[in-house]
Amino acid sequence: MDTPKIFESEYRFCLILWEHEPVKSSELVSLCKEKLGWKPTTTYTVIKRLAERGVLKNENTIVTALVSKDAVQTAEIEELVEKKFEGSLPAFVAAFTRHRGMTREEIDQVQRMIDGFRKGGEG
Repeated sequence: MDTPKIFESEYRFCLILWEHEPVKSSELVSLCKEKLGWKPTTTYTVIKRLAERGVLKNENTIVTALVSKDAVQTAEIEELVEKKFEGSLPAFVAAFTRHRGMTREEIDQVQRMIDGFRKGGEG
C-alpha cells in the first residue's frame, strides 16, 4: 500500500494524534485548539479528510492512525529525493550537509549506519 500524501497542516495534526492515540475526537479538538489554534470545525474537517484518504480511522469517536509516523516521513524523503535530486541519495546528502553541516557525532552515527548496511543489517 502506498502511503497517502499528508500535507503540512495535516502532518502537524498527525504529530498530535501519534502522541495521544487512541484518542477521543473531542480530546483531539481540545489538543488542536491548544497546540495549533484550530477551531473545532477545522479539526473535525481534518479528521474526516484523513479518514477518507486512509490515514486514520474514527470509530465511535475514537481516532487511531492507520499510517505510522515512520511511513509518512519515509514517503516524504523518497518524494523529495526523487523530485529534487533525480533519485540520487548521494546528491541529497551532499546538498543537505553542504548547507547544514554535520557534527562529529552525526558523522559517526551516519558512518555506523553505512557500516551496518554494508554488513547486511539495517544500520
